[in-house]
Amino acid sequence: MMQEQLDRIKREALDVLKKTSLPEELERIRVEFLGKKGKLTAILRGMGELSPEERPKIGALANKVREEIEKELEYKKTEAEIKKQNEKLKKEVIDVTMPGRRLNTGTLHPLTQIIQEVEDIFIGMGFELAEGPEVEKDYYNFEALNIPKNHPARDAQDTFYINDNILLRSQTSSVQIRVMENNRPPIRIIAPGRVYRSDALDATHSPVFYQIEGLVVDKGITMAHLKSCLEDLAHSLFGEDVRIRFRPHHFQFTEPSAEVDFSCFACGGKGCNVCKGEGWIELLGAGMVHPRVLQNCGIDPDVYSGFAFGVGVERIAMRKFNIDDLRLLYENDVKFLKQF
Repeated sequence: MMQEQLDRIKREALDVLKKTSLPEELERIRVEFLGKKGKLTAILRGMGELSPEERPKIGALANKVREEIEKELEYKKTEAEIKKQNEKLKKEVIDVTMPGRRLNTGTLHPLTQIIQEVEDIFIGMGFELAEGPEVEKDYYNFEALNIPKNHPARDAQDTFYINDNILLRSQTSSVQIRVMENNRPPIRIIAPGRVYRSDALDATHSPVFYQIEGLVVDKGITMAHLKSCLEDLAHSLFGEDVRIRFRPHHFQFTEPSAEVDFSCFACGGKGCNVCKGEGWIELLGAGMVHPRVLQNCGIDPDVYSGFAFGVGVERIAMRKFNIDDLRLLYENDVKFLKQF
């Protein structure tokens, strides 16, 4: 009797499984026949009424019925997964002939472009890159550069002091001191970096801006070497027709010192609105390294001489890209930056 019930359960389960492959139906069938309250479980609970001779036979048959139902369930589950995957692939067909989506890529900031261009120019001349801390000691920012405490030249710097001896560097000239302290001539470096001065923000001034300091120290260095170096810079940045001129000036750390003007690249020196009718554009300061600065770094000024210059990156960018307001370089307006 029990054997017939097991055969009937097997046929019933397999017949039902043949008619569906839906995951939720398969789970319902499993619970109906193999669950704790399923049909097969109900029959097995009555095995205690069988004689000892019948129990092994019925037990083996019950296990075989369970295995066959489980095998068919597993097959149907696999079949359902394959069907689901195929349907998904049909919906996600990729047309390789369709044009790709254009990705918006970023560009280098104009200040970064200028810094990299100037670095390439001077590396091509044999210069090396140097850098120093932006939070600097008073000694490196002023004293070693021949600007002792209480010197009037300090007032012109409008410096951000942290305490009496620590400040935000107001010039990258501090880097040349660190380089000369730790290296013997010949020295040929440029030091690009960010500097800080207590200036009000307007079209031509900013409390934070970028400088590129240049330094050469060796035997027999003269103003002629400085002029030649800056001419190469001018020609590389603005074209072979650009001329430079030196105007006498005073910097505490160079002697003699000069302001360096470039002939207007817009009008060629004839006078226009870019150069305010003068034909020249002031671009940087330069001079021969003061002997006292060399002495402060342990370099004998009777044996060695050198030149130094400092140029504002924003000033070059404004002239080269014809920008009339420095603030545009820091407002991060994407429409503005995309032009470069």
